[in-house]
Amino acid sequence: MSSLSARNRLWLMKDGRSYLGEGRIELMKAIIEHGSISAAARSMSMSYKKAWEAIDAMNSLSDEPLVTRTTGGSGGGGTLVTEAGKAAISLYESINSRCNAFLDEELKTARP
Repeated sequence: MSSLSARNRLWLMKDGRSYLGEGRIELMKAIIEHGSISAAARSMSMSYKKAWEAIDAMNSLSDEPLVTRTTGGSGGGGTLVTEAGKAAISLYESINSRCNAFLDEELKTARP
């Protein structure tokens, strides 16, 4: 007999609006990996417009920017996840991990 497991889709809300979720966290991690919004969006099969809208939504709800863009120059432009963005990733992943552990424990004592 296979064992049951439970997983949730966590959204952190701010001022009643969606702030951080799995997709936005993955987008920031892809930006860290690829160095640009367009490359990050491509790696996730997401349009640039949708990626930029997600970044804009996060930044507008945050006390400080989570993602910043740098303009051209000799090395070209790019996109950076700020220290606040990296802290947001850590916070989300920590809460999500604890939620999943809680669900696993609850499931052990549940009777289907």
